[in-house]
Amino acid sequence: MVRTETEVSVFVDSVLHYFTTTVQQVAECGTPYLALGRTPEISDYTGMIRISGQREGVVFFTAPKSMLCVMLMRMQETDMSHDNLCDLVGEIANTLSGNARRDFGPQFKISVPSIVCGREAEVAYPANTRPIVIPIEWRTYRARLVVCLN
Repeated sequence: MVRTETEVSVFVDSVLHYFTTTVQQVAECGTPYLALGRTPEISDYTGMIRISGQREGVVFFTAPKSMLCVMLMRMQETDMSHDNLCDLVGEIANTLSGNARRDFGPQFKISVPSIVCGREAEVAYPANTRPIVIPIEWRTYRARLVVCLN
């Protein structure tokens, strides 16, 4: 699992930096919490990164379609296709994990993003881990970053 408040703050800082630099608007992170005894809720689009090396697990960013469309508009993109939304959610997950890799070091290896669409999709968590959910609010939208590391 993510071991310290400092490690969680690496991901929170990464989220805040991403929104400020990419869509030029501030996002807010709510209080991170452990998703004990339940699977964290996923949204319309989820970008998932597998972590290996010194740490094992998964990090994923999940957001509603409406939020991703507005983010694309803020980036001056007019193509709101399913493929472009998948690309965006994968890019966000990859960027957030890559930023964490900078802090955790080269032994924190990240996979290419895999994309899961739909709220009913299953996300597999590694054994002996507990998902930490970081709520994200941007404008009127709500997304989540889930960090599940041993």
